[in-house]
Amino acid sequence: MLSYSFKTLWNRTFLAVGPLWFVLVFFIWGSGQLVTMQDRVIFLSVVIPGFIAIYISGFLIEKWHKKKKSEGR
Repeated sequence: MLSYSFKTLWNRTFLAVGPLWFVLVFFIWGSGQLVTMQDRVIFLSVVIPGFIAIYISGFLIEKWHKKKKSEGR
C-alpha cells in the first residue's frame, strides 16, 4: 500500500519529471528545428499547456478515484 497520499506522490513525481521535461524542451529549442518565430510560438503553445494539463489530470484522476471508492465500487 502507499505510504503517502496520492497528491504527495504526484507532486514528487512532477518535481522529478519537470526538470527533465525542461531539458527536453531546451534541446528541441536549441536544435535548430524551430526556425521561425511562428514555429517557436506553436511549440510553446503546445508544450506548456500540455505539461499543465498532465499535472492537473492527476488531481482529476484522484478526485474520480475517491468518488468511485466512496460509492462502494
